[in-house]
Amino acid sequence: MSGSFELDPVQRITAGAVGDPGARIFYLQARAGDQLVTLLAEKEQIRALATSIDQMLAALPDTEEEIALPTEPADLALEEPLVPEWRVGPMALHYDADRDFIVVIASELIDDEETRDPSIARFAATRAQAQALAEHAETVVEAGRPRCRFCGFPMDASGHTCPAMNGHRETGAPADGD
Repeated sequence: MSGSFELDPVQRITAGAVGDPGARIFYLQARAGDQLVTLLAEKEQIRALATSIDQMLAALPDTEEEIALPTEPADLALEEPLVPEWRVGPMALHYDADRDFIVVIASELIDDEETRDPSIARFAATRAQAQALAEHAETVVEAGRPRCRFCGFPMDASGHTCPAMNGHRETGAPADGD
């Protein structure tokens, strides 16, 4: 059975991907002390998390805290072993004004037939940790396949049949006569 997790506060929180573009597996991961929690996520969930954190941070009043980001990308690398506890379903952000923390809340994705409540993971992070997570997550997401300039969908190395072109032309690959 899956478990719920409350890491408050986290020592580190990150997102990452493993695999080749087009076949990557995405993770959300947090650590507090000797507890490492790894959750399986979708690329678009990681993208939405980064965007939501950016929006929340922009809406918060300024503080005197100086945001210090990690100096090396390895600071936000996924930790081994990559054994996910469960797959992420709905996610939310909460601002804890009393402590000036951003709380990432991830709910387990469960089948419609299941009658149990989903497991929940709550990761409380400082503004600096949240900002570093957002910036790193954006980098991870953008490191995948390039997007089509017409439709925005990911393209394989051989191009793709673009719905914006009514499927008549593959973009990324030379057209006949080019």
